[in-house]
Amino acid sequence: MKKEIINLAMFITVTFAALTVDQVSKVFVVKQLRVGESLVVLPQFFHLTYIKNPGGAFGILPYRTEIFIFLAFLFIIMVLLITTFYHDNNWMLSACLGLITGGVMGNLIDRIRLGYVIDFLDFRVWPIFNAADVFITGGALLLFLLLLQSKG
Repeated sequence: MKKEIINLAMFITVTFAALTVDQVSKVFVVKQLRVGESLVVLPQFFHLTYIKNPGGAFGILPYRTEIFIFLAFLFIIMVLLITTFYHDNNWMLSACLGLITGGVMGNLIDRIRLGYVIDFLDFRVWPIFNAADVFITGGALLLFLLLLQSKG
């Protein structure tokens, strides 16, 4: 029972930390920049560029917000079921799922509240993205590595 509580605490802590970083960074960008405006952080390499993304990753399926809202809720329900009923998990799995869930929740909040996602991390060689996308991608990559390790 103690292990399950620690894993749940890890999941909740990481989820809300990721969600907080995502939402605070978006508030900062909205207060500092106008849509389309760019701030040079590292010349020729990294900028903060405020855009409104009405689609998914890389702008796919623009203005199909209802699809992304449905998928986000479906994902959150699946993760809650995994964390509730899968008792063989560990704190690393909980942290990975927390990163992904916090990112999904961050973009979900934008979609419900605004109808689009606020993106701003601009490396000039990749489509502009946000902190939630970093958490989703990073959490998924760590989860993949964790699953590879457990199979080996």
